[in-house]
Amino acid sequence: MELKYIINIDPEILSGQPVFTGTRVPVETLFDHLEAGVSLDEFLDDFPGVTKEQAIALLDIASKLLTSKNVESIYEAVA
Repeated sequence: MELKYIINIDPEILSGQPVFTGTRVPVETLFDHLEAGVSLDEFLDDFPGVTKEQAIALLDIASKLLTSKNVESIYEAVA
């Protein structure tokens, strides 16, 4: 799945905070819910505008970024 179908960044939507495409649900909300012990299915029930495919694709992207051999330089670029 292409990134544009997963994440949208638009200054007119939540001041440019990354959201799931087609929604006003911040990407950060998924990570907050998972950190709090909420299951993926519960998250999707709470935010029906987010598809399971979007959520799984986002987690896949995060996994690839964090397991990259270049993770230190990626972190430095965003920190």
